[in-house]
Amino acid sequence: MMRSDVFRLPALLGQFPKEFDEFFKMRPFVDEETTGATSTWIPLVDIKEENDKFVIHADIPGVDPKHIDITMEKGILTLKGERETAKEEERQHFKRIERTRGTFYRRFTLPDSVDAEKITATGKHGVLEIIIPKLPVVQPRRINISVEETT
Repeated sequence: MMRSDVFRLPALLGQFPKEFDEFFKMRPFVDEETTGATSTWIPLVDIKEENDKFVIHADIPGVDPKHIDITMEKGILTLKGERETAKEEERQHFKRIERTRGTFYRRFTLPDSVDAEKITATGKHGVLEIIIPKLPVVQPRRINISVEETT
């Protein structure tokens, strides 16, 4: 290692976290069962459970709701859609594209306790919110035993 390289080392090490973040931003950690091989990009989601429902928030900025398909089949909720490529202008031979375009595909296995018929979805400010209500909990019923008298 040359002396000039020693002085560059702190700058190179300082760049490592940024490069590491960029690498994982392209393909975040996701369960292989929730994505498809045909996805160009994967919307990041938050999933929370409340007493009476599950709520999924998916980041989908720039995606027209007309290009999103949400289906529920055999306990699997599927999100498919596409962020279209906008017409690009090139000025002075300078071009930079950072936002991912193309199709996305996510799947979520839901528990048997959800009410698939009442799932709703709304979009606001680039966030898709999916409300998945739970079925009412059936309370155990006590069964009385009648006693027959024998004579």
